[in-house]
Amino acid sequence: MNKVCELLNIKYPIIQGGMAWVANSSLASAVSNAGGLGLIAGGNAPKEIIKEEIRKCRELTDKPFGVNVMLLSPFVDEIIDLIIEEKIPVITTGAGNPAKYLDRLKEAGVKVIPVVPSIALAQRMEKLGVDAIIVEGTEAGGHIGELTTMVLTPQVVDSVKIPVIAAGGIADGRGIVAAFALGAKGVQIGTRFICSEECNVHENYKNMVLKSKDRDAIVTGRSTGHPVRTLKNKLAKEILSMEKEGVPSEEIDKRGIGSLRVATVDGDIHNGSFMAGQIASIIKDIKPCKEILDDMVSQAKNIMPNIEL
Repeated sequence: MNKVCELLNIKYPIIQGGMAWVANSSLASAVSNAGGLGLIAGGNAPKEIIKEEIRKCRELTDKPFGVNVMLLSPFVDEIIDLIIEEKIPVITTGAGNPAKYLDRLKEAGVKVIPVVPSIALAQRMEKLGVDAIIVEGTEAGGHIGELTTMVLTPQVVDSVKIPVIAAGGIADGRGIVAAFALGAKGVQIGTRFICSEECNVHENYKNMVLKSKDRDAIVTGRSTGHPVRTLKNKLAKEILSMEKEGVPSEEIDKRGIGSLRVATVDGDIHNGSFMAGQIASIIKDIKPCKEILDDMVSQAKNIMPNIEL
């Protein structure tokens, strides 16, 4: 049996990305019901909001689901408490090192899967005793590292013994086969699920993804040390020109504050931050999560009949 499926008690080794303001109970439960692992994004939300999402998710699915914990969140301590209280079976972590919470989480039986952008961090996480790692290439949407999925995945696979889950640039069965050929035991997919029926973001966000072309997912914020991949629009171009002019990073950061909510909730195509991966332009339709997963799996099996999905 596939190691990731065994570890997480799921049908397919496909994890839905923990996209802030996108991955709520509606999307997470739909992915879990379809056989993957749905995630509720913690983002910068306080405990009460995440608790309510967990409650809703439990009403919508009896399958395992997890929470993505953003370690830079001002509420991270209370979110970890909540995960333990609610007996959440698995968490993924981003934007930091989960070391200080690991003992408590392990004691509570929570599986911990950090997102890592480098071999050094992957090895450090393995030493700390995490259950698996998500290797995220620069193709991904949102906050990114510099190395590509194609390059980083096999190097990390060769340097650790725990299961490696590949993320960044995967939106169909071909991407899954490529990740498995590089040694991954599972994949994490984000952008494709934005264009699912159960994703509650503003329709304009979905349309931005559907209309995007191959060079539309650009990176802003490199000069601030916090690079983010978003779809090209007025805000992204404005930030890029601020960077070119050498505007201080505090001012650049200030310009982006709240822009993700402006995209996901308000659907403002000019001033919102429409985070999406480089694979966005491959996505041409909006379908239920079950159909998305089934199509991916059958395409992967057609290409590689002996793939361990």
